[in-house]
Amino acid sequence: MANGVMIVLGVSGSIAVHKAVDLTSLLTKGGAEVRVVMTSDAQRFVTPLPFKTLSRNPVVVDLYDEEEGWKPAHIRLADDAALLLVAPATAHTIARMALGLADDALSNIALALNARARVLIAPAMNGRMWQHPATQVHVETLRGRGCEFIGPEEGLLSCGYEGIGRLWPVEEIAARALSLARGA
Repeated sequence: MANGVMIVLGVSGSIAVHKAVDLTSLLTKGGAEVRVVMTSDAQRFVTPLPFKTLSRNPVVVDLYDEEEGWKPAHIRLADDAALLLVAPATAHTIARMALGLADDALSNIALALNARARVLIAPAMNGRMWQHPATQVHVETLRGRGCEFIGPEEGLLSCGYEGIGRLWPVEEIAARALSLARGA
């Protein structure tokens, strides 16, 4: 691992997925080993190829992906991660994490994380979805478990609305992720 730091980047299905490609590049340039896990919805926006190229690692797109060894990929990544970064994090992904659902590779990794791994979540969604009481309950549940949130920020949303819900700037997400992964 580069500098002994592995960041698992969970990418869920938001229009902001394209920004996660830049985030992957920034994390890799920052010295982290980046292992990308994409939900099926994320793959509707961007293919795994740019993530594989920029991270220099295979991309996990299915719970049953196995590229090496005998240990299931989701368990191996959960064991080795210093940080699970979910960016962009949709309302659906946040809810699944809060409820402990494990129906894809990303949610399984979130449940199986080693005790020393930190979790950073960068939401991106419509403002009404972000402000919905159900989403806010899930956010508070995850905060209560030690997860940190970065964003969302306010501005013009892809749905045409103005308000909160935009993905936080990727440079700031990368800086915070690298700091958390290194134990700062």
